[in-house]
Amino acid sequence: MFLKDYILIFISSLILLICVLIGVAFLTLLERKVLGYIQIRKGPNKVGFVGLIQPFSDAIKLFTKEQTYPYMANFNLYYMSPVMNLFLALLLWMCLPFISVNLNFSLSFLYFLSVSSLGVYTVMLAGWSSNSNYSLLGGLRAVAQTISYEVSLALILMSFLYLILSLSMLDLMKYQNFIWFIVLMLPLCLMWLVSSLAETNRTPFDFAEGESELVSGFNVEYSSGGFAMIFLAEYASILFMSFICCMLFLGADLMNWLFFIKVGSLSFVWIWVRGTLPRFRYDKLMYLAWKSYLPISLNFLVLILSLKLFIFFMLV
Repeated sequence: MFLKDYILIFISSLILLICVLIGVAFLTLLERKVLGYIQIRKGPNKVGFVGLIQPFSDAIKLFTKEQTYPYMANFNLYYMSPVMNLFLALLLWMCLPFISVNLNFSLSFLYFLSVSSLGVYTVMLAGWSSNSNYSLLGGLRAVAQTISYEVSLALILMSFLYLILSLSMLDLMKYQNFIWFIVLMLPLCLMWLVSSLAETNRTPFDFAEGESELVSGFNVEYSSGGFAMIFLAEYASILFMSFICCMLFLGADLMNWLFFIKVGSLSFVWIWVRGTLPRFRYDKLMYLAWKSYLPISLNFLVLILSLKLFIFFMLV
């Protein structure tokens, strides 16, 4: 009996990962199209009908190109870092509670925080193992940025968790039946969105890949398959963070098709921000994390905890 359950879980997880990878492919196409129209040009429009097959031709081109590696690079780490980066980005998706429940469990938020924090190490090792000054600088900046914003991200998340008093994502659905959390906690929701941008290394916080300063940052020595995997991992994490944003404060009704429209709209916001805002200054990024977001999220945490305790004692 249990064997059949495990086989079913394995098959449903595999289908989920394939769908995520296809979603990532079309997200790259959406980004190129949106950025094209923002910059008053067409974007990909030659390969297939309005460029629909472009992501697949890009993938074939990247994965069939010759693999190169720097002469002084640490060979094993250099090759394993992009693979682990993509693996961790896809592993994050396992905690989402779809209709089939999948691997969703009562501590899914802890799983999310643990796996997302592991992604820092792959970026750091990718930058260090290339044995290039540019990639090492990019890796160090990425690590400092990600660790800084993980603190505020965890504290903001704790405020939501105190509201539902659970670590399961399914409980978010129950508590948002009548009112979305964005109505109750708008400042926290906006802070979560900005922290998510910083966590996924996206504009205006793309210091890990600051083209104007560090050529291409931590992945400067990567080409062909290695670069494609880092690229896929970044876009998979964008989709995942859009999903989490919808779960947290836009009504986590997974059974409704409108939920997936909300996920698509939030992914569009990531691209919109990239086409609109210039890059932040690095010291201002750190200032924002430690001197603005950290105290505000701590104050919100104390406020929500005290409200919960007050309600509890009133009921008792």
